[in-house]
Amino acid sequence: MTDDNAERAADAAHSTGSGVTSADGVDRAAARAAARAERQAGRLARRISAFASAHGGAPVEANVAYLGERGARVVLVARDGAWGDLVAPTYAVAQAAVARAGATVHEAFDGEMAAKVTTGPYEWTRMAGIQIGGPANT
Repeated sequence: MTDDNAERAADAAHSTGSGVTSADGVDRAAARAAARAERQAGRLARRISAFASAHGGAPVEANVAYLGERGARVVLVARDGAWGDLVAPTYAVAQAAVARAGATVHEAFDGEMAAKVTTGPYEWTRMAGIQIGGPANT
């Protein structure tokens, strides 16, 4: 084995992912994972854009919060005050989706962002739960 071949074999054995590399040096498992993350970000971005369209158009405001192993939560606030959330499999996928959808990103769900949220009777009864005769939190 020549020095170049030995070096390539060592690099392939120590690469991240499956360690299976193609002839051109690309880790196939890492490439598949990157493609899957790109598709997931695209699907989430389409959902964010649909939410924005249904509630006064773009731009929608967003906050991305890390959930640990579960991924990341994207909280959205639309122009009309409607709000919603999505869960992404990873923080990076959530960030990519928000960027792709053209949302304005806030570092925190602070007072400025929360003040834009409108709540109706449904939300108030859910927040109060059974205390004021609203639906039970089951």
